[in-house]
Amino acid sequence: MADVESAPGAGVKSPPYKETDNGVLRFQLELEFVQCLANPTYIHYLAQNRYFEDEAFIGYLKYLKYWQRPEYIKYIIYPHCLFFLELLQNANFRNAMAHPANKELAHRQQYFFWKNYRNNRLKHILPRPPPEPAPAPAPSQGPATVPLPPPVPTPVAPPAPAPASSMPSVPAGGASAMSPMQFVGTPGTNMPKTDMRNAMGNRKRKMG
Repeated sequence: MADVESAPGAGVKSPPYKETDNGVLRFQLELEFVQCLANPTYIHYLAQNRYFEDEAFIGYLKYLKYWQRPEYIKYIIYPHCLFFLELLQNANFRNAMAHPANKELAHRQQYFFWKNYRNNRLKHILPRPPPEPAPAPAPSQGPATVPLPPPVPTPVAPPAPAPASSMPSVPAGGASAMSPMQFVGTPGTNMPKTDMRNAMGNRKRKMG
């Protein structure tokens, strides 16, 4: 015990590790490991070898979440690794990945995602074509023809009445009360017959 305490450097903490390349090597190693998590078969390998039962390894997985920050995510080539890295923070997922059936299920779902991802994404990112404009009416050769209204019918004037002197006197009782002898004259005419006795009497009165 005394020899151990008297040994040089005994009880003195070793200085912290200093990176001579400004962390370039650590950056490359962690980037490679994180992107390996995009393979469900590799996660199944870690689960079967009981890496997920080590608390230090669980802490390391939590530490690697810094790759989700914008300044680091631009170096990620396989983005599925960040999805599985988030799932590995859950103990149920870590335990489930130890079973081959779950590994095959995760691999199959990943395959279908890759198969349909492009078509599904194009439906949302491609702009939809604008609606087709309505065809413009063809220009007319001349002024537009307006249909004319129908002509107004010309009123027909009724025939002028005959002079009162030439019309036969009709008794108040109607035409049926007239004597048939008054219409005896030229065949085919309706002129009444002149009473000669009345005509001669009127001339005598004028002469006297």
